[in-house]
Amino acid sequence: MIKTRQIVWPLAALVAALASTAVSAAPRPELTEPHLDILPRTQAETTRVAKVTAAPTDFSAAEPFEARPAGAATVRARNDSNAFSQPSANISFERELQFKVGNGLFRKLWVSSPSSTLGSDGLGPIYNARSCQRCHLKDGRGHPPNGPEDEAVSMFLRISVPAASDAELSAIETYLQDLGDETPRTRPDPIYGGQMQDFGVAGHPAEYRFDVTYAEIEVPLSDGEVASLRAPTYRAADLGYGPLADGAMLSPRVAPHMLGLGLLEAIPVSDILASADPDDANGDGISGKAQIVWSDEYGQPMLGRFGWKAGAPTVKHQSAAAFAGDIGISSPLFAAPAGDCTQAQSDCLAGQHGDGDDRITEIDAEGLDLVTFYSRNLAVPARRDESDPEVLRGKEQFFAAGCAACHTPKFVTHRLADQPEQSFQLIWPHTDLLLHDMGEGLADNRPEGRANGREWRTAPLWGIGMTETVSGHSYLLHDGRARSLLEAILWHGGEAQAARETVVDMPKPDRDALIRYLESL
Repeated sequence: MIKTRQIVWPLAALVAALASTAVSAAPRPELTEPHLDILPRTQAETTRVAKVTAAPTDFSAAEPFEARPAGAATVRARNDSNAFSQPSANISFERELQFKVGNGLFRKLWVSSPSSTLGSDGLGPIYNARSCQRCHLKDGRGHPPNGPEDEAVSMFLRISVPAASDAELSAIETYLQDLGDETPRTRPDPIYGGQMQDFGVAGHPAEYRFDVTYAEIEVPLSDGEVASLRAPTYRAADLGYGPLADGAMLSPRVAPHMLGLGLLEAIPVSDILASADPDDANGDGISGKAQIVWSDEYGQPMLGRFGWKAGAPTVKHQSAAAFAGDIGISSPLFAAPAGDCTQAQSDCLAGQHGDGDDRITEIDAEGLDLVTFYSRNLAVPARRDESDPEVLRGKEQFFAAGCAACHTPKFVTHRLADQPEQSFQLIWPHTDLLLHDMGEGLADNRPEGRANGREWRTAPLWGIGMTETVSGHSYLLHDGRARSLLEAILWHGGEAQAARETVVDMPKPDRDALIRYLESL
């Protein structure tokens, strides 16, 4: 079988190639997909893909295969909290065993070092949670603390400061600068690192206490309906290591659900980039921008796909970064045993760690691969009521309002030699995986990579209607401020402002139908 050749663009070669050409005229080098073992599509397949992913024109009935949002990997929709914890429906018996072992590692509680439980020690010394499952409870969505007595275990604050003018450029900053990108440059806080941890093992103070307060804002809608939004104010309280640096930027992040990550990873990069229009050349008001990040795994720039600002290129990268930042567990990708501790936190760096035994790092390569496999194969439940007349009416409103301009319904994944579960599937994630300006209301004012302080990756919508079933709450958006689907829509601004106003002004029956459609996803 012929494999698609992955061209690696070494940074030095990129710089040399662009040196003789004006930046404005320089073509952007191809972003490759070295994490995938791709089998090329035939011309007939390419034509068929274009046909099946075209936007619908008839809303009188569900589209073919719409009930199966993950293709052959779709599972039956359960009515309990385990609905997001099933393996891909098309997984083999042997590979399901890998999934279950990965699940065990995902759920495992890590302990501090030294410990008699070798293989489970290395927690912290400062951390946000003791396991992956503590943040992604039942593989679902996290939530803000429900009052001062509730821990923020599934939510934390990212932190960064503006880069000094003489700071050395990182590899990805050099890459973007040579392509004429004016991305703001930031660095981790010199004391608190890249994210703030609210727990510490014995003898190590937590970095802070997560504090949030809300103010209610009324929003009048058509037909006399009034909605109420809660506007949050965040504070890093009870700082354990001194004041934040001047200019420190804080960004709240709720743990997202884990559905369909392997399928999102398998969407062809060319299909994602085809929707990018950073300068709004077509004048439709939508300016999707690709996030480009540095891959520590492959040593090259890659398309960012995962995280609220698409800061991770692969499921493995995202998993290893979470182990390091959230739990303080080192891995082959991020080998520092003290996790997010900085040079200013000398006790943390000098503390007991769990590396240096047969594992080498606190989770070894095999363990990281198993967690990655598990994360790739958490299945998407089947649609509910996709043929219901009100749901179909809501789907028509979804397209009429312009929601599909960013929440792209359909893709077909690559044909893959070694990932049968994700190979050549028609999927319905309702995302373009691009960055969009969401307006001042949702702005965190903290740049991340190519994303500025108003830009966020379009969140996938599959499974959104089962949030309360799995997670026991209905909180949405990057910080859980929205208590319902309608509130989430009303927070949209920027590029989505026109769509938001359409929803505000549409007759209440149409608005209710739109919500029913989203609940069916």
